[in-house]
Amino acid sequence: MTYLNPAAGAAREGKQTAAVADAGAATSVAAAGANPTKAEYDALRTDYLALRTKVNALLAALRTSGQLAP
Repeated sequence: MTYLNPAAGAAREGKQTAAVADAGAATSVAAAGANPTKAEYDALRTDYLALRTKVNALLAALRTSGQLAP
């Protein structure tokens, strides 16, 4: 898809962003009681860290392709 390059004042073709794999399935489950156990907390933290890594990879891909400012 072409778009306008304001700096050059002309249309140009956009660069495609590198592929980033889908985020994995969540491994955490709903807490059994009012207070989550250490295992439940650790599973949720692991899921959060995996998702954080995926978001950072997506942002890096967008920056590398020039679609997001560094």
